[in-house]
Amino acid sequence: MAASFSSEKIQAAIDWLSAWLLANVLTATSAVQLAAIAVALVVAWVASKPARALLARSFADDRVKDRFERARPVTMSLVLPVLWLVLLWFMTSLAHELEQPGQLIRVVASLLSAWVVIRVSSSLIAEPFWSKTAAVVAWSIAALNVLHLLQPIIAFLDGFAITLGQARISAFVVLKGVGVAAVLLWAAVTMSTVFQRRIEQLPNLTPSVQVLISQTLKVALVSLAIIIALGSVGIDLTAFAVFSGAVGVGVGFGLQKIVSNLISGIILLIDRSIKPGDVIEIGGSFGQVNSLGARYASVITRDGAEHLIPNEDLITLEVVNWSYSSRLIRRKVAVGVSYNADIDLATALILDAAKEVERILDDPAPKCQMKGFGDSSVDLELRFWINDPQNGVSNVADLVLRKVWHKFREHSVEIPFPQRDLHIRSATVIPVKTENAGGA
Repeated sequence: MAASFSSEKIQAAIDWLSAWLLANVLTATSAVQLAAIAVALVVAWVASKPARALLARSFADDRVKDRFERARPVTMSLVLPVLWLVLLWFMTSLAHELEQPGQLIRVVASLLSAWVVIRVSSSLIAEPFWSKTAAVVAWSIAALNVLHLLQPIIAFLDGFAITLGQARISAFVVLKGVGVAAVLLWAAVTMSTVFQRRIEQLPNLTPSVQVLISQTLKVALVSLAIIIALGSVGIDLTAFAVFSGAVGVGVGFGLQKIVSNLISGIILLIDRSIKPGDVIEIGGSFGQVNSLGARYASVITRDGAEHLIPNEDLITLEVVNWSYSSRLIRRKVAVGVSYNADIDLATALILDAAKEVERILDDPAPKCQMKGFGDSSVDLELRFWINDPQNGVSNVADLVLRKVWHKFREHSVEIPFPQRDLHIRSATVIPVKTENAGGA
């Protein structure tokens, strides 16, 4: 063990390290590059102060503050690194044009670029998996670039290729396409979410038009992202025209219901026959429309259950829209009283009960009418109006009937039970014989 770490071997290692440092690090070119890196850092630090002040004033604006409040800490922390990175890449390009060594500047710029990408991705990407994936990819590319292995690996992957007609598809092209598509799709979804929130704040647009614009923008942005991703890998988009016939057949058969629901959703958004906030009744389900999607409508019932109703059903089936043109709704409640009761008093008590229910409107005023003479009671009917069907319609009848019950009891107005009269058409004498059990 002692022989392994002899003074001669340790001295030899020190001499080798010293020689390597003198040849590769402690050189005039390395000193110049280190000085350039330090100067860039100082310049970036000086320039970061007014840049941060400008950003602070921008974020202080109420129109910007509400929308970009979450991005403020990340943006402010990236001012100095981004300015430093811009200066480093400028120095790298300048060294390349002047045919001067700039390897050390390039290494620092690559590592700093990876750090900036990781910082931005960790703040913008909420999912931990994708955030870690972006960090691994950024550090890997930076490390390969520092070790001069990035270009050889790209050339190696580009060597594995197949030719389809005039298109050449390699492993590098596939990886590049997947990466570009992932970034563009994420950007498209993020932008569509931002636009949707902005559109929902516009007071002059109805909810249905807001949904229509939001869905159209989302489809357009995603389609544009796919087109750009395909074009970035050199795929000729005109080649897809060959498959248009097959796609049409697939849409006509396999995707018939999906396309029907999509078209039905567009029709609903255009004609505004059903829109978010409406109270509808379909197939025995009564509830309020929560949202309209591309395939279905979300209807929340009074029980709290959320029904996902296909858009096609809203077009083809009979739908009762309680708030289509107006939220005014008239309800009818039947009340029966005894034939011995004072009809005028019963009518007045029913109207008084209706006036005590807050949800029943005074204009139009409630009315009570006699509908007929029933088998067991005089049939009365209370008619009243409400303007909030989203709060339920059956519970209003419950409130009225409870108040009618208490008022009838207070004023001795009888609510009769069903009665039936039995008439015997012919009398029959039934003999009755008694016997003494004791024999007396």
